[in-house]
Amino acid sequence: MTATGSRHIWPWLGLAAVVFLADQITKNWILAAYQLGDSTHLTGFFNIVRVHNTGAAFSFLAGAGGWQRWFFTAVGVGAAIFIVWMLRSHPGQKLFSFALSCILGGALGNVIDRLWHGYVVDWLDFHWSFLAGLFPGGHFPSFNLADVAISIGAISLILDEILRVRRR
Repeated sequence: MTATGSRHIWPWLGLAAVVFLADQITKNWILAAYQLGDSTHLTGFFNIVRVHNTGAAFSFLAGAGGWQRWFFTAVGVGAAIFIVWMLRSHPGQKLFSFALSCILGGALGNVIDRLWHGYVVDWLDFHWSFLAGLFPGGHFPSFNLADVAISIGAISLILDEILRVRRR
């Protein structure tokens, strides 16, 4: 890769940094303003809460005994290294790079939580009665901005692939 080519990665790393900082700022606010289990009702379908997630998405493996902290940290670090390599290889593919940047910022936000706290701080709580059959009280599992960014990144990767295939 040329020096010019490697300069094109910086806007994407900047986007990842914005995602990371927004995630960490909101989590630190929650840690300062809420005790574990506290909740503020905002609308008929949304609360701000403080939840500690020792597992992965939807608290997968949360009760696994502690090893999952290091496993998910290693997965996050490995993903971050791979994503930076992919960004260096494809900086001109805008949707693809946008997706990877969102995933990178979110993954690093959750990795830092695991390293500093031993859990991920979740604080967005959406609930609807039609979800009651799937989730207790209709509450979708709590999540954070890192999770939102990772989801946006995943959706963008799928869209990028669909558009790539359609161009053929």
